[in-house]
Amino acid sequence: MNDKYISVDKVVGASNGSIFKITILAAKRALQLADGVKCLVEKPGEKLIDNALREIVEGKIKVKDIEKK
Repeated sequence: MNDKYISVDKVVGASNGSIFKITILAAKRALQLADGVKCLVEKPGEKLIDNALREIVEGKIKVKDIEKK
């Protein structure tokens, strides 16, 4: 994966087409990383949001589907 660029297509593909779910997931994961949770990518970069997006694209974290009752 190119360290300088994270493809939007790859990010959206990892979320079954929902950019809204990915936005929330990436933001929450970046906050976890800021709180000191270990990053799951091999070579983390400086920007937490980039690390969160890389984790999503690599399949290390996923959107949890919640069914309506």
